[in-house]
Amino acid sequence: MKITTSKENYLKTIAEAESEGETVIAASLARWLQISPPAVTAGVHRLKRDGLIRVGKEGRIQLTTPGRDIADRLLNRHHLIERMLTEMFGMEWYKVHDEAERLEHAVSEDFERRLVTVLGTGKTCPHGNSVGSDTPQDRRKRGWTPLDEVNSPGHFQLVSVYERDRQLMEFLDSLRLRPGVCFSWMGRNYDETVTLHVNGRPVQVGAPVAKRVWVTASPLTGHCQCQTGSPMPPKRRRAARPEDST
Repeated sequence: MKITTSKENYLKTIAEAESEGETVIAASLARWLQISPPAVTAGVHRLKRDGLIRVGKEGRIQLTTPGRDIADRLLNRHHLIERMLTEMFGMEWYKVHDEAERLEHAVSEDFERRLVTVLGTGKTCPHGNSVGSDTPQDRRKRGWTPLDEVNSPGHFQLVSVYERDRQLMEFLDSLRLRPGVCFSWMGRNYDETVTLHVNGRPVQVGAPVAKRVWVTASPLTGHCQCQTGSPMPPKRRRAARPEDST
């Protein structure tokens, strides 16, 4: 059985949709992959034929053990590449998802092992997301809340952002909001926007954005160990030593 890039994309997308709390059916795959329903029907048929998924009577699509193994491998490589691009190359956090989507299929097992050696494990990606399955129920157990569900003033930390929407991330970055940043929730407006104070200045966030952002309660700003919303400082270069010029 040949595992093509197309099959890998399908399997990883099923796992990602499950992590967002969706019941995966053909229509949701078409939306996630942004392809036509007939194309999804053909893709699902091939995956089922190869024993990588099972399809219930009601149309629900679930990964089999071999399908889950492939999806988890892709998710892990995607996670490592995103971290590599930000931690080693300094790429902006809102750009790395698209790059990782392109690179994840070309990474060898040897290179993956080297990335693990250099970067380590257990950290979140630049968008605040964990590798592998992390459902809304899992996030709520950790005390996280979608921003659109906050209803009273307080101090919060942005912990996770939906990473498949580049425009969403660029919008948040323009407001100096990214994972790790602390802010104050001030109130909900008549038009369903919410007012936040980020770095001492008010910003408005609409409901479609707030639904894609997870936050957690934070201590008072003066005692907070979070990042500020200011731009990341440039990395320092090593000072030249006398022997460098010899």
